Order: sequence, then structure tokens, then C-alpha cells
Amino acid sequence: NITAFYLTSCGQIYSRAMGSFCLLRSLCLPRQVGLPLVMHRQYSLDISAQLLRTQGYVNGQWINAPSTFPVLDPATGEEIAKVADCGPAEAKLAVDAAYKAFYSWKQHTAKERSVLLRKWYDLLTLNKEDLAKLITFECGKPMKESLGEIAYAAGFLEWFSEEARRVYGDVVPSAAKDRRILLLKQPVGVASIITPWNFPSAMITRKVGAALAAGCTIVVKPAEDTPLSALALAELASQAGIPAGVFNVVPCSREKTPSVGAVLCTDPLVGKVSFTGSTATGKILLKLAADTVKRVSMELGGHAPFIVFDSADVDKAVAGAMNSKFRNSGQTCVCSNRFLVQSKIHDCFIEKLGKAMDAELRLGHGSDPNTTQGPLINVRASEKVEHQVMDAVSRGAKVLRGGKRLDGSFHQPTLLADVTTDMLCTREETFGPLLPVIRFSTEKEALAIANASHVGLAGYFFSQDVSQIWRVAENLEVGMVGVNEGLLSTPEASFGGVKQSGLGREGSKYGIEEYLDVKYMCFGGLTP
Repeated sequence: NITAFYLTSCGQIYSRAMGSFCLLRSLCLPRQVGLPLVMHRQYSLDISAQLLRTQGYVNGQWINAPSTFPVLDPATGEEIAKVADCGPAEAKLAVDAAYKAFYSWKQHTAKERSVLLRKWYDLLTLNKEDLAKLITFECGKPMKESLGEIAYAAGFLEWFSEEARRVYGDVVPSAAKDRRILLLKQPVGVASIITPWNFPSAMITRKVGAALAAGCTIVVKPAEDTPLSALALAELASQAGIPAGVFNVVPCSREKTPSVGAVLCTDPLVGKVSFTGSTATGKILLKLAADTVKRVSMELGGHAPFIVFDSADVDKAVAGAMNSKFRNSGQTCVCSNRFLVQSKIHDCFIEKLGKAMDAELRLGHGSDPNTTQGPLINVRASEKVEHQVMDAVSRGAKVLRGGKRLDGSFHQPTLLADVTTDMLCTREETFGPLLPVIRFSTEKEALAIANASHVGLAGYFFSQDVSQIWRVAENLEVGMVGVNEGLLSTPEASFGGVKQSGLGREGSKYGIEEYLDVKYMCFGGLTP
């Protein structure tokens, strides 16, 4: 039902037919030895017009803003759509709508909230292809990964639809015979949700699923790079029957983000702020929330160590490294950043890892089925990786694979050897496809390097020594540990860090507790 057009690498055309939206474009990138790129191909964003929303969503209505901002495909730099650039006024409207809706939403029974969350889950599953295409075009992920994110995102709605009915209080034995002590759990109120671009759907549902299950109402401020996924979720929330004002979305540009964020963190009607992003931004939001003493959850920066001990199964360690490092082109909060390999198996690990990179990694547009590595989110991100590579090489590191920044926001997956702890890539989070390997001799040395960081989100290690597994797992200063496993995120498990990686936990049975207050009820004057 869509008419196809031939396009140059600089051209684009939009077409509407039979209820769908289509953006066609081609991608032309230079070929690099060992890292094939898809050449001169056409790519189309072809999804239901109902899911391509470009207005804000407040109190159950789609609203305009005085201006718009462009959403770009990071693979091509071309515009996908123009989205309403909401400001403080629209953010305040959303907060007011959520506050008003809270007093009716919290009266819904846990089962009623559970049913609505389950309907929302069903709609995400039904529309997974279109939702995945949105992620691929605005975030750059390969379609396989985007489909995986939608399954992951839907999983949080499913999980919290079940947890909604398991919010239990306590009856505590009293020291006095004429009293009864009850501890009740009640929703905190309006929750401001501020999310990043790297998981534009899952980071919303992980927070919103828990909040809605608890009885809170929501205002979401999605990342300026990826608002279309958030707005598509709003459309499906409406279809699921979630009442007006309960779930609101205020997209905005980078320029308006500070003023919108200020409203969401300082308005006295907001009872909770949940943020995923950088540690630096998290500290700013904490200061804003402090004036009104809001409940806060923060999932902040990571700098994950990945340790391979001499006893490890090298093949499994290589597979774990590939999964942990190159998923979403290295742009994940729990992505391994520092690779520590023990001396005895160091050379074997490096050799096998290089061969795996040659065999498995393919750069290109995310909508091409052969692509495993899409672009970074923007040119600044690829420049950061380039800067870290240049710094490492200037200090003696060797480039074994990749090493170059390509046109636009692409960067070659890069393997560095002879890395030392004074190099920039081992001192700050990369958020890109750079894999630096440090050689170490003893377990004590590896733990000292791994823990020498002000953040502690995730950590990974590979070992077949049971005693060592317990020692290292207990001594790594992180909130999540992968033992002989490079992928650890799941709705059933808690997600969060220690040190300056954040506050609170998301997912699991603990995730819903972040949106609940405990009220003590003393029932006195009873006849013994």
C-alpha cells in the first residue's frame, strides 16, 4: 500500500497510504576492511499512522506546543519527524492533570490496575514490529535488538501487572493488649519519570509499570533524541483504557530540557522523581528535588569491570564479552567498560575475541537484517570514543581491531591491548564500542582495579573456581554481578547500583516499593 520511490543518499520522502506512515531513505557509508557496511540501500520507516505521534500527551489529549523540534535518524542524520517542543507551561499542565487523576486512580482496586496494565502489555506485544521500527530509526539499534527491547519493555508491564496484587502491609504484635499495630502501604502520588535514549521504551515501562501498579500517576519526560517511542507507548496506554491524566508525556528539545526538568523536580504536587541518566545530571536533579523533600530513585552512570580469571572457560568468556560490550553498540548502562584478563589466558582470550569480532560484527543501518552494529546516538558520542582511542594509543595501547571513527555517528568496534589504568578509557565510562583489555596477575590486583571507581552499577567475571566465585561476587563494589554471564537484566531481578551509580532499585518485587509510603496505624481503645 506504500508507493516506493528511488532516493539519493541525501533525499527523503514521506508517504501516507492505507493508514501507515513511510519514510524512505538510503544509507551510504565507506567500507572498512573486516567490518562490512551495507552500501547504497533504501530503508523505510513503515508503521501504523496511529503509532506515529508527534504531539504531547496530557490528560488523555494530544496537545500542541508553540514550537517543534526535529527527531533525527542517527544512521543518516535525516529528519524522521518534528515533535511538539513542550516547555514549563505544558509540563505544569501535565503535573496538574496527574495530580487530579491521582485521587481517582488510587481508588482503583489492585485488580483493576492489574487488568489495565495487562491490556497495555498485550498491546505492546501485538504492535511489537512497529514499536521496534521506531526504536531502530530514532535510536539506531539493529531490528533484532529493538524487538528484544520491546519484549523486555512489555515484560515489565506484565511483571508489575502481577505485583500490583501483592502489595502487602503488616500486622505487628503490640506490647499493649488494648492496641493493634497495622502498617499500610499507600502510593506516594504523582511521579515524574525522566528517561534516557538508549532504551527508549524499556526505561519507561520499568518505571511506569511499577508506579501505576502502586497507584501513582505519571508525567514522563522522554529523551530529546527518542520521543517517538514514548508517544507510541502513550497511544497504546490510551487504547488499553488507562484513564486520562494517569499517564502523561511531555517531549521537549535539549534546549528546553532544563526548564521542563525543573518543573518536574520542584513542583510541590510531585511526590516522586525517578531518573535514569548520567551521574552529573542526577546530582543536579537531586538538588532540585531536595527543596520539597521528594522521594527519589536514581539509576546513574556505570563503569562496569569484566574480569576473566585463569580458571575461566575462555570461549564462554569471549561470548560473554561480545554480548556485554557490543549490544546497542556499547551504549547500555550496564555495558562492560574495563576488561581485566589474567596473565595465563590473556593472549588466548585476545586472539579468540578478535576472531569473534571479525566473524560476528557488521556495521550498517539498523533496519538491515545483516546489521549487528548500528550508529552511536550522535556525532558527539562517536567523537568521545575516538578521543578515548587516541588517548590510549598515545599512552602505549595497541589497536588490534577497528580504531576509527566513520562518517556521521558511526565508529568501528575497537579492540585495544596493552591498556593501563592511567588511560582515559579505564577512568571514565565510554558508552561506545570500545573494548580495552588490561592484563593482571592476581585476584587481589583485579579487585583493586575493578573497585577503583566512584560508581558501581554492574560488574562481570568469569571463573570456574567456586571459592573464587563467592569471594569475588561478595567483594565487587557494584549493585549487580554477572557470574559467567554477560547479560543480566530481567524484570524479575532488581536493577540498581551503589556508590554514585544511584539510589533505589527498579524491577523485581522491590521496584514497586519505590512508589509506596508505609503508614503506621495504631488502633487503640480495644477491649482485651
